Amino acid sequence: MATDYDTPRKTDDDLNEDSIEELKARRNEKSTSSVDVDEFEAAEGLELPGADLSNEELSVRVLPRQADEFTCMSCFLVHHRSQLYSEKNGNPICRDCGA
Repeated sequence: MATDYDTPRKTDDDLNEDSIEELKARRNEKSTSSVDVDEFEAAEGLELPGADLSNEELSVRVLPRQADEFTCMSCFLVHHRSQLYSEKNGNPICRDCGA
């Protein structure tokens, strides 16, 4: 949206002169734009801390660290060796943590 910077702007005195009816109308316009959300659907995907997950199964195949990978000693994520930034005290550091 283009803005015309040559038009007169309202001063503080002009802003205080807005009618009460106009202010109420603006407030009602803002409050009528609500989103219809199903509370049950929103709560269905929510996991609470300490929830019992003992009957859940892991659905992702986990591979051990490969020979061309390293574990960053700053963020403890496994990265490919091309992401090696440097070694600090003999511990590998990734590019994200080293930058």
